[in-house]
Amino acid sequence: MLRIDGSKGEGGGQVLRTSLALSLVTGTPFTMTNIRAGRAKPGLLRQHLTAVKAAESVGAAEVSGAELGSRELTFRPRTIAAGNYHFAVGTAGSATLVFQTVLPALLHAAEPSTLVLEGGTHNPAAPPFDFLTRAYLPLLNKMGPEVSATLERPGFFPAGGGKFRVDLQPRALKPLSLLERGRVLRREVKAVVAMIPFDVAKREMETAGALLKWRPDELRVEELKRTACPGNVLVAEVESEHVTEVFTGFGERGKRAEVVAEEVASEVKRYLDAEVPVGEHLCDQLLLLFALAKGGTFRTVPLDGHAVTQIETMSHFLEVKVDVREVSREVREVVVRG
Repeated sequence: MLRIDGSKGEGGGQVLRTSLALSLVTGTPFTMTNIRAGRAKPGLLRQHLTAVKAAESVGAAEVSGAELGSRELTFRPRTIAAGNYHFAVGTAGSATLVFQTVLPALLHAAEPSTLVLEGGTHNPAAPPFDFLTRAYLPLLNKMGPEVSATLERPGFFPAGGGKFRVDLQPRALKPLSLLERGRVLRREVKAVVAMIPFDVAKREMETAGALLKWRPDELRVEELKRTACPGNVLVAEVESEHVTEVFTGFGERGKRAEVVAEEVASEVKRYLDAEVPVGEHLCDQLLLLFALAKGGTFRTVPLDGHAVTQIETMSHFLEVKVDVREVSREVREVVVRG
């Protein structure tokens, strides 16, 4: 029985989700204490509890401590079962993070699976659906499996109400080398609003376009009509020969549209200036996939706390070595060996 301190590293839900994912894949039981100790509201929130319940279903697991607010959990997986699953967060908590918790296990199942997930699809501090389908899944599919996701309706904070479907054909993960992004093929900034004045999206688009110096035909505004609550997301996409990266910012009460755009533009410029294929948020996502593939390499910007935490958490379950080499001040080369 592994014992894991959830306060280590960035001290959030990532330690729990990665532990659940790798426990399922390896069949290793664990007990976690100090769950989300580094957050303002420690313990299991609704989205984390949904991830635990999802992992319990996929792994026919024995679980204790699976309650709202719980700071300690014991998880004993027994098998991995493919199937048709429906997981609902019940709030605006991230449904994409629930999906990523059970994805590694279902990639190791004997048969295809279908998942329907409900909750938040466009959340701060979580991979939005656009990132999932444009950046993450294409790289996963290059590694062997066939995974597709379809958005039925978006879900924003605080009501959620989003829904998407995933069809998954498992295959063994193959190592991937991603050292160059290649020529940039397409760029786009999209400002999306739902039940919010159209002017907000227009200001975001204009500010981001001016800062990035992108052409007018690379900027667009989208207004959603059928959502459970108001929402606003700014999405910047850079499609290159070997990889597509997605950067997002979210409107919040009291936060000016121009500030949302400035933050997204800054992240895009940093990525483009570094001339790397992998951005900051995609980095920690790829680390887990490459560890499961027992190999791979990519270039990225300097690793953040999430990536460092990911490496530490993986080491509890997998015999994997991760080397990070400084290529230049803004470029790191990551090599994963099984």
